[in-house]
Amino acid sequence: MKIGNCSIGLNHKPFVIAEMSGNHNQSLSRALEIVEAAAKAGADAIKLQTYTADTMTLNVDQDEFKILDPNSLWYGRHLYELYGEAHTPWAWHEPIMKRAHELGLICFSSPFDETAVDFLESLHVPAYKIASFENTDVKLIKKVAKTGKPVIISTGMASIEDLHLMVSTLRENGCEQFVLLKCTSAYPALPSDANLRTISHMADMFDCQVGLSDHTMGIGVAIASVALGATVIEKHFTLSRAEGGVDADFSLEPHELKMLVEETEKAWQALGKIHYAGGRAEEKSKQFRRSIYISKDMKAGDVIKEEDLRCIRPGYGLAPKFWDMIIGKKINQDVSCGKSFQWDLLIDHEGK
Repeated sequence: MKIGNCSIGLNHKPFVIAEMSGNHNQSLSRALEIVEAAAKAGADAIKLQTYTADTMTLNVDQDEFKILDPNSLWYGRHLYELYGEAHTPWAWHEPIMKRAHELGLICFSSPFDETAVDFLESLHVPAYKIASFENTDVKLIKKVAKTGKPVIISTGMASIEDLHLMVSTLRENGCEQFVLLKCTSAYPALPSDANLRTISHMADMFDCQVGLSDHTMGIGVAIASVALGATVIEKHFTLSRAEGGVDADFSLEPHELKMLVEETEKAWQALGKIHYAGGRAEEKSKQFRRSIYISKDMKAGDVIKEEDLRCIRPGYGLAPKFWDMIIGKKINQDVSCGKSFQWDLLIDHEGK
């Protein structure tokens, strides 16, 4: 699968997406700074969210339209007010995408309704992202699938039935280039709720690529996901958590994003292949194995006793496993203490 000029898959380093969300704090100049910082940190893509308060909810003063969970980062906020603060003005999309393109960064977005898809198509986005809260919106998934663009879809809160519905909807509407993202829709999420083993299970169940949309703090969970087959990593990104923003509390700062890019690539490189015995990198280390050495001066014809030998470093003599085959045999030449023991030191040796 390719998005822009980036190949995505198990044979490629993880595709790292920096999610801007509402961390621009309603400043276009800050949004552009976030793009520049993401590019400098080595991310592959910057992702936007395309909606308005009116496409998300109603401006109704009822408790149903407020966040009443006291543990929520947004406790007490009215949905309409929150989305008004968090949305990325549609007029900003083009300059943000232009700056990303100048920096070699792929830029795409999460549409939250069908009008957003039409708008993003007018900007020729290279891919689409479906957010967890929209992953049961069959009409939206159909609309995105029919564009023919690659689709990345978060699976937060999705049951297996929901997953089958979203995958069948994508495929039935012509989309085979998609990635499911394991996601825990809590903000922030705890590592203990990540359940990363689901990644390989989903990949087998749907015969597709699977990645991670990560809302935990830090980068440990994302690095671990690579070992389980994650090909895409998405993390929220901000210039500074201290400066605030609707998603700042669970977003990475630039130095952390850089570390994420570097460490997930190392994790991917470390997967390698199934391999036993020493490789080329270990060849020089073989000298530090134990092997059999002569520990006393000996004369030709002497019977070899245990006190004549030692298993020591370096590893240039016979392996310790041959010890019992040597004891009691006769040596065929004069040898000095410190000589590595080889088969050709034995009388009537068989060149084992």
